[in-house]
Amino acid sequence: MASHVKEEYSRNGYVVLPRLYSEEETALYKEEARKVVEQNGVGKEGVYVGMAVASSLFKKAAAHPVLVAAMKEIIGEEVVFLSDKLVFKNASTDFGSPWHQDYPYWKGSHKISVWIALDDATPANGCLKVVPGSHLKGAAFHGGDASDGLGFINRLGDADLEGQTVVDLTASRGDAIIFHDLLYHASYPNTSGKDRWALISTYKDGTQTDPEYKWAKAAFRVS
Repeated sequence: MASHVKEEYSRNGYVVLPRLYSEEETALYKEEARKVVEQNGVGKEGVYVGMAVASSLFKKAAAHPVLVAAMKEIIGEEVVFLSDKLVFKNASTDFGSPWHQDYPYWKGSHKISVWIALDDATPANGCLKVVPGSHLKGAAFHGGDASDGLGFINRLGDADLEGQTVVDLTASRGDAIIFHDLLYHASYPNTSGKDRWALISTYKDGTQTDPEYKWAKAAFRVS
């Protein structure tokens, strides 16, 4: 794995692995994700946690060798997969995700998330947007208004985004975006009427001590 992965991640708080998964693999993952949703149901927030628990196919996806190599460059030799979730947007689940950091949801050691596009993602259908380098600011206070009932209880306030440079992370099916849990990120609403499904996996450095996370039911060491 080229050294630019760690350099970009350290500088920007994220790095993109284009076409990590093939068209065939991505189509298979989306079809399997659709089955999981149909069997288990999903609330209005459009999130289903525990895809690797529901299907071994996603556990295999979490250990893709190119992804593991990138993780080793960033984390070190002991890479542990914790959990994953499906986040989908369609004609009925069309709201955007508010600005936030992931760290308040788990604390402990810093984690790395991998956002995998199961559909092409653009501003029109809800791609990610980030503030490059914001992970270097440290943990922010999350006191934004969460009264809309759409989840995301930890939200940044408007003042946190004032004067910041925002970058849209458009993605093609199969692309993977690796990002730090302190990176300021959000997503656009889906105004296209088309699907924008994504699989988000979370990893940690296995040498770091953490609380026992109840949601990490499919945790395993991938290296």
